[in-house]
Amino acid sequence: MVLSISPPQLQAIRTHAESTYPEECCGLLLGKTVDDEKLVVEVIPTENTWNTEAPEWEDNSTNHGKIDRYAIAPQEMLKIQKAARDRHLDIIGIYHSHPNHPAIPSECDRIYAWQQYSYIIVSVVNGECDDVQNWSLDEHHQFHSENMIVAELV
Repeated sequence: MVLSISPPQLQAIRTHAESTYPEECCGLLLGKTVDDEKLVVEVIPTENTWNTEAPEWEDNSTNHGKIDRYAIAPQEMLKIQKAARDRHLDIIGIYHSHPNHPAIPSECDRIYAWQQYSYIIVSVVNGECDDVQNWSLDEHHQFHSENMIVAELV
């Protein structure tokens, strides 16, 4: 599978990531899947609604917050999904940033990820975008690099 995104869409993600630094940003990718290609039609920034109540898998650690975690409110996902369907689009991916960390998925990212989505991760170092990588989950719920084509979509 490959993810196709336009330069202005990728720039919108980078700008969002820099604007929320030192916290993680997050948002949704709307588009269509055609054969083995996911085509991004729209990038939708969302609010990072992570709270400090630690999930059970973290042994009740409360040392995490928006600087190293993100969440998109379920009601926001549902609202965007319904609006996308009205336009014959789907949520095809999620993006988020990693402040002062590489653009590789964390264990938390893996646990909360869904197989049908692409995951763009933006590394933001000292307030500036450093790297952007795209990932997807395999059938064993492990992340693998997913090709990303940055080009004007026809």
